Amino acid sequence: MPMKQQRFQNGIEHLSSTDPIMRELIQMYGDCRVPSRTDSFLVLCESIISQQLSVKAAASICRRFMEYFHNQPTDRLILSAPEDELRALGLSYSKIKYLKDLALHHGDGRLEFEEMGGMSNEEIIDRLIQVKGIGRWTAEMFLIFGLGRFDVFPVDDLGIKKAIQFNYGLADLPGKDEMRAIGQAWAPYESIASLYLWRSLNNKPPIEKSVK
Repeated sequence: MPMKQQRFQNGIEHLSSTDPIMRELIQMYGDCRVPSRTDSFLVLCESIISQQLSVKAAASICRRFMEYFHNQPTDRLILSAPEDELRALGLSYSKIKYLKDLALHHGDGRLEFEEMGGMSNEEIIDRLIQVKGIGRWTAEMFLIFGLGRFDVFPVDDLGIKKAIQFNYGLADLPGKDEMRAIGQAWAPYESIASLYLWRSLNNKPPIEKSVK
């Protein structure tokens, strides 16, 4: 069994044994695994494009973005692309600025995805949020779906908050401290728990919201 598949199975067993609510969700929804992506630069491009857009709108713009770059957007191509042509794809001025800043960071070596395998989650987040338009939430989604990290708990995600409130019978949306207290039983498989929480709201994980 491949290592990541074995770790996912270990996570399922851990969550089932430490949290009865997680055990029920796992039994209800089965395998919620989402394969991690290997095209890290494109994952971040799509994440930026998708910000504050509906699923349909994000998918449409991502599709035009890919077609414009013949399915191979690179930092050099993005940096050289005329702003008016990118605007015609449906990108806002701010997102064009963010994409070009991402391309600049990647092109000049400040953002090296090959290095990230040996970095901690917080080190990667600190590196990513140096790019305009990438905040902690986007960085955490990249850790889960771009790098396949198992121990990420996105406590700022509204879907996770709603799912915890619903599944754990809370009167109000939980604060971060309450979420972390509940999530202590999930460590070091918080990412897997998050997948089941999103699924419990009949949601696809956020990374899939734009051709992701």
